[in-house]
This record gives sequence, structure tokens and C-alpha cells, in this order.
Amino acid sequence: MKKIEAIIKPFKIDEVREALSEVGVVGMSVSEVKGFGRQKGHKEIYRGSEYNVDFLPKVKIEMVLSDEKVEEVIDAIRNAANTDKIGDGKIFVVPVEQAVRIRTNERGEEAV
Repeated sequence: MKKIEAIIKPFKIDEVREALSEVGVVGMSVSEVKGFGRQKGHKEIYRGSEYNVDFLPKVKIEMVLSDEKVEEVIDAIRNAANTDKIGDGKIFVVPVEQAVRIRTNERGEEAV
């Protein structure tokens, strides 16, 4: 099993969710997060004063799935979240040792 964490632009969440549904993803967690990468934020003007916005709003999607689905899910996220502009985000793939469904005590892929 693998955990996929994707950090994307907030306005792309609906497109990504639809793309993931099409490839068979049945569950995910979504969080609003802030951060920066190579973009290093941007400058804004408020009431005539310029100031730096260091942390940009992003959305973090997390899901655990079988090893066989990983590449298909990565492709779905990349295609749906891509704007060809800096700050499109990142996808991280992390191994998962164990999963347990609390209600039924199912373990492994059955718990996901």
C-alpha cells in the first residue's frame, strides 16, 4: 500500500476529485494548507502599502491505495491539476506499513 499526498492550487480541487473518481478512488482526505516553494510568495498592495504574502493557500489531498493504482492516480492528479504555471504543486508517494479499520478491525488493503 502507498499513501499519496498531493498539494495543489485550491481552484483545481473539483477537477482533481472528478479525475480521481474516474480512476476508481473511493475515498480521500482534503485539507486547506498554506506554504511556498520556488514561488517564494508574492507581493500585494493593501490600502496603498505593499507587503509580502509568504505563504500561499493550497489544498492537500491524501489517500491510501494499493500499489497497482499508484501510477494511474498520479497521472490523474497531474493531468487535472496542471496549469503549466509555477506553483501547480507536488505529489508525494509514501509506503504504508499497515491500515486498520477501527469499526471492523479489518487490516491491510481491506481496511482501505
